[in-house]
Order: sequence, then C-alpha cells, then structure tokens
Amino acid sequence: MSRLSSGDRAPAFTLLDDHSTKVSLSSFVGSRVILYTYPAALTPGCTKQACDFRDSLASLTEYGYAVLGLSPDNVDKLAKFRETEALNFPLLSDPDKTVLTK
Repeated sequence: MSRLSSGDRAPAFTLLDDHSTKVSLSSFVGSRVILYTYPAALTPGCTKQACDFRDSLASLTEYGYAVLGLSPDNVDKLAKFRETEALNFPLLSDPDKTVLTK
C-alpha cells in the first residue's frame, strides 16, 4: 500500500481475517478506521504494536475508531497471534501483498 496520511482514504479491499471470515473495508463505513500494517505476526516489535492497540481498543472505540491489523501472514498464523496475545480486533491476511502494495 502506498503511504497514506491521516485522513486519506484507503483503497477498497476484501480479505480473510484470523477467523477465515471475509472482511471488507466497506463494512466499516461510518467508522474511523485505523488500518495498521506489520511485517510478521509473533515477532517482538509487531507483538508490542498489536498489544498497544489491544490495550487501547476500548478508548479508541469510544471515540468511534475501529482497528484493523494487516500483514502478509496466513490466516493460521494470525489466529495463533490473536490467541497468544488475546487480541480483540480483526487481523487481516494479505499473503500475496495485493493490498499491501496498492
């Protein structure tokens, strides 16, 4: 994905999440979306980042934000990441990097 700035519109996409459910960005219309990317689940830096979002999710939701994590990891690895770190927001799988490189 080309670098976006705060307030920019992300390109439309539909990807599988960590539950193997299709998630479309369009399903978040009316919400402010924090779409963050990370290179690999279960690595120290990416885990810290995800846990920071997990720990802040109640406050973010209160202000109308939804959080989506996006990485090239497969669905199984994302499910393990969610379970291991008790993550409470969707983790989206883009193994071919079609969205990540838009």
